[in-house]
Amino acid sequence: MEANRACEPKAPDQIQAVYLEKLADELSHRGLEAWLMAPPGRVPSLYVVNPAARALEENVYVGCGKDGIWWFWWSWAERIAVADDIDLAAGTIVRVLASLRRAE
Repeated sequence: MEANRACEPKAPDQIQAVYLEKLADELSHRGLEAWLMAPPGRVPSLYVVNPAARALEENVYVGCGKDGIWWFWWSWAERIAVADDIDLAAGTIVRVLASLRRAE
């Protein structure tokens, strides 16, 4: 699946689920918890939590931009990364949901 390809109108929920599952796997390898949320009639999303600080949580979406490219998006409609760049997307999410530790 290539994000650089124009978005296809057929089965967008399936395309979204594939991208979100790949991202969930990568985030899990990086120490975050992630669950695919796909309630009937709603846009699929990925619920991501930092297990070291559960207040650090976010819903991530994937969708086709006006440019015809698939992107990961924050819940506030800001782009995270092109959907085919799982490494960049995961790195950005890990950085944003990181807990800061104070020097003692």
